[in-house]
Amino acid sequence: MPATEDDLFQTLDNLSIKTTTFRHPPLFTVEHSRELRGEIPGGHCKNLFLKDKKNNFILAMLAEDRKVDMKALFKSSQLNVGRLSFASAERMVDMLGITPGSVTPFSLINVTNKDLIVVLDKGMLEHETLNYHPLHNEATTNIHKDDLIKFIEHFGFTPIIIDFDQL
Repeated sequence: MPATEDDLFQTLDNLSIKTTTFRHPPLFTVEHSRELRGEIPGGHCKNLFLKDKKNNFILAMLAEDRKVDMKALFKSSQLNVGRLSFASAERMVDMLGITPGSVTPFSLINVTNKDLIVVLDKGMLEHETLNYHPLHNEATTNIHKDDLIKFIEHFGFTPIIIDFDQL
């Protein structure tokens, strides 16, 4: 059974991670988010769940204004993956325990496959605080960038930091 928002917030409390959550109508795209999110402070992010033909899976978090060159990303010397595409909605539910439109680093709470590759955008980390959905797209949770890394590492992942502007 995937974790709930309450499970997530309990985990964050147990890790002494302070967050602020803002409620809003469901948001499905960056453009939709810009229209409806209001004045939520911090860096706003987009999150991608990707795969290659060898069944390597990547959870990538980027600043919302970054362009993603999938060809350049798969050729990155920091990743050892094949040609990338978006993972299916079924795989997203199976691996991350979330549905499309809700991709978030907080979904690591549900991941049992420790082979998942976690990628963070260097430019995104220039913001002191960052915003992600708390396992669903009807809210946005603001977290300090250091606490985001603490959360990721708590679940056994070592994030790879890539400068998406340099790909």
